[in-house]
Amino acid sequence: MIFFEHQIYLFVFLLPAILLGVFAQYRVRSTYAEASRIGARMSGYAAARTILDAAGLHAVDVQQTSGHLDDHYSPREKLLRLSPEVFHGATLAAVGIAAHEAGHALQDAKRYAPLIVRNAAVPAAGLGDKIGGLLMVLGVIFSWPMLLLAGIAIFSAVLFFQVVNLPVEFDASARAKRQLVELGVVDQSEMPFVRRVLSAAALTYVAATMQTALTLLFYLLRFAGQSRDDS
Repeated sequence: MIFFEHQIYLFVFLLPAILLGVFAQYRVRSTYAEASRIGARMSGYAAARTILDAAGLHAVDVQQTSGHLDDHYSPREKLLRLSPEVFHGATLAAVGIAAHEAGHALQDAKRYAPLIVRNAAVPAAGLGDKIGGLLMVLGVIFSWPMLLLAGIAIFSAVLFFQVVNLPVEFDASARAKRQLVELGVVDQSEMPFVRRVLSAAALTYVAATMQTALTLLFYLLRFAGQSRDDS
């Protein structure tokens, strides 16, 4: 019963972030569908390759990966992976997403500080999400303030990662939009569609960060309540 009540309270507390996340996903789907109906001068692969080659990053490979919109850049492998619809698609949606991922490669080449910090924080964020979340729940269920506090401390690594990740994602999109125009991949009349796709994708990161921040706040309030009860 305690666990069930805890989940209800947490859900209500996180509702604003959850609603923002739902809206962000809707925006991603709608803007992607809209921009997917408009043809581009080249495929997503060709756009990424054009941006990378213009920056002298000939050693960065671009490969197709499986999954829907599972596009990402791997700094360790110096490899850009694009989902099939982005890799082959000659649409403004595909070009915009591919350019965004190429933007991460440009950041890596320039040793963009937030990207370095974000990559270093990945292991701690993974641990914080699994272990920290579990400890916080157990700390609430068993009314053990120190266990709850330990979970909060570990879980805070997730928020740190997401906060650092925001400028990384925004900067990658800014680089992408700049390069698309400068290299003649997209003209100014087509850019509004690309901007909408990238802005919608960025909103998903904002929603995730908001949800993590509210989660930490929720457990901090629970910790404060437990501490008062024990005093």
